Amino acid sequence: MTRRPRWPGVLALAACLLGAGWAVAQRRWRQPRSAAEDRRGVPTWDVEKGFGKDVFTFVRLRYSSWGRYGNKWSTDYPDSDLNFSFRLQQMTSLKVNPDPLVLDISDPHLFDYPFVYLIEPGALEFSEPEIKALRQYLLGGGFLMVDDFWGDREWANFYEQMKRVFPERELVDLDISHPIFHAVFDLKKKPQMPSIDVAIQGKPYGITWERGDEGKEVHYRALFDDKGRMMAIVCHNTDLGDGWEREGDDRWYFETFSEKMAYPMGINIVFYAMTH
Repeated sequence: MTRRPRWPGVLALAACLLGAGWAVAQRRWRQPRSAAEDRRGVPTWDVEKGFGKDVFTFVRLRYSSWGRYGNKWSTDYPDSDLNFSFRLQQMTSLKVNPDPLVLDISDPHLFDYPFVYLIEPGALEFSEPEIKALRQYLLGGGFLMVDDFWGDREWANFYEQMKRVFPERELVDLDISHPIFHAVFDLKKKPQMPSIDVAIQGKPYGITWERGDEGKEVHYRALFDDKGRMMAIVCHNTDLGDGWEREGDDRWYFETFSEKMAYPMGINIVFYAMTH
């Protein structure tokens, strides 16, 4: 029997997002954090009584393969997850869990959460249990955001792995006119986020890409079910997670990339995922 995800309370709360009175410019750059601090310097907050578990929880997927350069699922962790959860709570009226989670793809608790995040898939290889679980999760109503991989080789590997999950489906390029780019913040172009080191080195030349010419064009591709519901968005030739993780490391990087691109696009994706 197919197991259905359980998140009616969270879906009901998603409607609150557009009631937020914040603007991107109202955020404040935070100084670099000490890794020894509790929560790495990210503020915490109390979940209002009565909401219980009906809050949005940022869930990062842990995949079992290591790839050539180690276990990439944990890239930018935990700072990006903590920062994004904090900004989502701060800038919207969505009720957010201050404690993001890490779950294995095959963990049965995955079905308790409507949104999951997977990073650095350029060298991953899904196991058979992961293929089965991810397919069931997405067809059952879950949403997957994929982020931070660059170039033709990494795209080819990820595409091959997703075809193992959905042999019958194709990833579709999204145009800037798609509602996901305008769900909360009205973005005029597809955001391309380089890592902080690449951004700073490329600042005099306007470089926002990695991996040479094959990384220049940013892509946002989507996977849809039979009813036209978006099940996954794949952010290729961009690194939104670094914009979340490194927001406090450099004021220029925060104001140019984190504030104007990484957070607006991430919030748009969450809002769209929770309301469509």
